[in-house]
Amino acid sequence: MTAEPQAPTAPATPARKPRVIVTRRLLPATQARMQDLFDVQLNADDRPFSREDLAAAIRACDVLVPAVTDSVDAELIADAGERLKLIAQFGAGTDNIDLAAAHARKIIVTNTPGVFTDDTADLTLALIIFVARRFAESAQVLAQGAWEGWGPTNLLGQNLGGKQLGIVGMGRIGQAVARRARAFGLEIVYHNRNRLPAEFETELGVRYEADLEALFAQADILTLHCPALPNGEPLLDRRRLMLMKRGALLINTGRGQLVEEEALIAVLRDGHLGGAGLDVFANEPQLDPRLLALPNVLVLPHLGSATREGREAAGERVIANIRFWVDGHRPPDRVLPPL
Repeated sequence: MTAEPQAPTAPATPARKPRVIVTRRLLPATQARMQDLFDVQLNADDRPFSREDLAAAIRACDVLVPAVTDSVDAELIADAGERLKLIAQFGAGTDNIDLAAAHARKIIVTNTPGVFTDDTADLTLALIIFVARRFAESAQVLAQGAWEGWGPTNLLGQNLGGKQLGIVGMGRIGQAVARRARAFGLEIVYHNRNRLPAEFETELGVRYEADLEALFAQADILTLHCPALPNGEPLLDRRRLMLMKRGALLINTGRGQLVEEEALIAVLRDGHLGGAGLDVFANEPQLDPRLLALPNVLVLPHLGSATREGREAAGERVIANIRFWVDGHRPPDRVLPPL
């Protein structure tokens, strides 16, 4: 007897175009593609969403596309209602989203991993070089008309060869920084939640340090590539900053909350640290003006991922994740809460 044909599995979402709300202005090609595919609300003036804007958006869409600067916390997720099914983050980091709360509500969370790895690693190496060689301070001398010509003791920096680079966080970006740093003759020591396999350590030419504070104490240059701590506490408070070598350099392209800024300003002012290169800050976009006034600090306006190629690739990943979900498939970049 011939078996009855099976009915096709119903898609995860209705056949209508999903309602998608995007919290920041994206590149024109990405936005045009979204308008073709989805019922999308774009952010024409690129004004960051307030908490009230986020709350209204979450209740009004099937898919929210936030940026890493949008805080999508448990309270907002609890008030989302039944419509929201996907949070398709534009960016690799997801510590701005309460993953456990989303998972409990069966809301899928995706991100765009890997697309900004090289961009952020390039910028990290640039900060290391610029801070070590005092480029920011030197440029100020020229801008202020204070340069009196070349001299054998003027504006002396330090070379990189033979210095120890401490990397906190050895994910994609940390590994990309390590590969670049080897070309400059840096000795690389790293700390990570999970140690890399021995063959990876050999390939990268790195040494593992299980004791995080020992890494702080031995590094000539310390660079941060880890998520913010779950409790919001800084990874580097005054006590830990004082563990660092006198004259050491600090580079942060990870998260502004990793460093206690008040303590950092103090140790830079008194000369305990030789300099800092910062692309992220605790209260973005507000910047403590004392950081700008310090000659041994180079600050950038969160440029780690700011390349056209990277932002285009991130937009493509966001669209792909939404389309997979619309078609009833698991999005390729789904993020689950940590165990």
